[in-house]
Amino acid sequence: MKVIITGATGMVGEGVLLECLDNPVVEQVLMVNRRTYDLKHPKLKELIVKDFFKLEDVTDALNGYDACFYCAGISSVGMKEEEYRHITYDTTLYFAKKLADINPAMTFIFVSGAATDSSEKGKIMWARVKGKTENDLMKLPFKQQFNFRPGIMKPTKGQKNVKTSFRILIPLLAPFFPRTTSTLKDVAIAMIHAALKGYSKQVVEVADMKLLAKM
Repeated sequence: MKVIITGATGMVGEGVLLECLDNPVVEQVLMVNRRTYDLKHPKLKELIVKDFFKLEDVTDALNGYDACFYCAGISSVGMKEEEYRHITYDTTLYFAKKLADINPAMTFIFVSGAATDSSEKGKIMWARVKGKTENDLMKLPFKQQFNFRPGIMKPTKGQKNVKTSFRILIPLLAPFFPRTTSTLKDVAIAMIHAALKGYSKQVVEVADMKLLAKM
């Protein structure tokens, strides 16, 4: 399987990337990044795209892939809804629509988050925006499209892009929230298995990820 990964310079994307490189089922990984990620590996290629709304010159580089694990994202803390929506909804949908045109037979997996609001009407801003993003991604003509909703994620061995506060807080919080806690290894393996084998639900919660990781 050949995989595109966005967001490799962030915690989730980096964890998924490292697990994909370690998995024999994945033969090639293309990182699509705004800035370079300093890692060399025989399976790994990097494509620098400064603006995800300007993909016309790189469509050939995006062709021929079986799956996209869209891990790019940003915290909503301190952001106005319009700005957060532009990054989380507009950018994701534009990128996904282009990939659907290029690779309609691929699987597209969007990393959303636990407590995302599918109704798009709740009081929590980020949850509404991610809910709309999920809902509109599900309408695109991919072979398969899944929305992963991880909660607390324990980093993968070898990760660099993990904030010190996360390293301290995750071990403390995880025992109190077992249903919404997983490892990034499980998240990544669940993505790979969903792309290869499919799954009965398009919205994939933490419990589903744990099941998929064991399939």
